[in-house]
Amino acid sequence: MTQIAISLNQVVVAYQSQPVLWNVSADIYKGKLTALIGPNGAGKSTLIKAMLDLHPPVAGSVSFSAAGKTDAAYSEVKKAIAYVPQKSSVDWSFPTTVLDVVVMGRYGHLGWFKRPRKHDIQLAEEMLEKVGMEAFKDRQISQLSGGQRQRVFMARALAQQADIYILDEPLAGVDIKTERIIMQLLRELVLEGKTVMVVHHDLQTVEEYFDEVVFLNRQIIAAGPTEITFTEGNIEETYRKEQTVQSGVSER
Repeated sequence: MTQIAISLNQVVVAYQSQPVLWNVSADIYKGKLTALIGPNGAGKSTLIKAMLDLHPPVAGSVSFSAAGKTDAAYSEVKKAIAYVPQKSSVDWSFPTTVLDVVVMGRYGHLGWFKRPRKHDIQLAEEMLEKVGMEAFKDRQISQLSGGQRQRVFMARALAQQADIYILDEPLAGVDIKTERIIMQLLRELVLEGKTVMVVHHDLQTVEEYFDEVVFLNRQIIAAGPTEITFTEGNIEETYRKEQTVQSGVSER
């Protein structure tokens, strides 16, 4: 029986007392590559932030099974969860090198005020090699292209050696080479038994890339194995609501 890695139970999220997600219930399974899809303003990034306690729900619950724990709160297993945010949410002008960014993925294993060890540096360099960015390790992150930056953040997530990986639109605006590299790495993770959840926007690649799919538009429209759930009916129901989203409330 497939193990549940993330359980969303009637999650409600609001901004300034106005609900933007309501009664969101779905299960994300261990060892599966799951796409979270929906139109702009559907609440995809908001749901991710709620899961990671960046914007806690006003109702409902989110639980994780990771790091040997079952049905745990995020705070109990956060070291075992790697998060890759949207590129637009990152301050790319911050003066730091590519290698330093990847080493940040090791901080959860180091504890307070401890410097990275030789092992951590070597692991970060190995992850840069996996994403084809080892030649850029001493370059400032601000000097990279969009696709290169995304590969660096992928390397940082890999360096964390997590049980669960949550990525917010990692393929948005990247070149085809970067897209293929990222998807190959994500597939390798699920083959190792890791859980991968991806906010995704390209409907044409869902069937090729993902084992499971979750349709979201302020609430869950459908969720399940891609071959069963990714249907024209579910697509139409999810995206036809795009025009009914309340004005003045944007996805965060």
